[in-house]
Amino acid sequence: MSTEAVSLRDFHHVYEPGKASSSPVLLLLHGTGGDEQELLGLGRSVLPDGALLSVRGQVSEAGMPRFFRRISPGVFDLPDAVARAADLAGFVRAARAGYLLSDRPIVAVGSSNGANIAHLVLLRHAGVLQGAALLRPMVVTPPPDAGGCAGTPVLLLSGRNDPTVPAGQPEALAERITVAGGKAQLVYTGDGHGLGHHDVRTLRQWLAETPFPLAGFGAY
Repeated sequence: MSTEAVSLRDFHHVYEPGKASSSPVLLLLHGTGGDEQELLGLGRSVLPDGALLSVRGQVSEAGMPRFFRRISPGVFDLPDAVARAADLAGFVRAARAGYLLSDRPIVAVGSSNGANIAHLVLLRHAGVLQGAALLRPMVVTPPPDAGGCAGTPVLLLSGRNDPTVPAGQPEALAERITVAGGKAQLVYTGDGHGLGHHDVRTLRQWLAETPFPLAGFGAY
């Protein structure tokens, strides 16, 4: 779809306004097989009074929701991934207007496939996200030819023996974000692909200590 035409109705999602109007808005992006409910508990745990915007991917793989297609595990349909990232960026813009988020920072928290779509939005659509926490991410696409993430804080949480993410991928992605101007911080919090208590503690601390830039509509 054209990003100009993306509306709130185009994505299944949940919005919880929270109590603290000055805190970031967390854009929650699930992994393969999840939905808009999957990361709400994590969001409430790491930012109890903040607003949560949790989105379901539009692609179905054997009945499992995803944010973009893949040809096989670890082999992605790159044109589809780029197009779906543009649609998600359009949805975030629509959510800003529809939920009266004004210039509040929107920080993506994505797990696995959700982390991958988050870094595509981050790298290809400047100004849409003011921060991102990428949980078990891997590199999806070649370096962007547009956009960039100058000054944007990005946390990457990876597992040292993650069977899903090839060795070296977290470092390669952190380098790509740094080259694009982002402030990448790579932390190994566990051994596998699943999330644990260390991930929650690290994410909570990062959100509490990181100054996120205000949104700038001119960048859109």
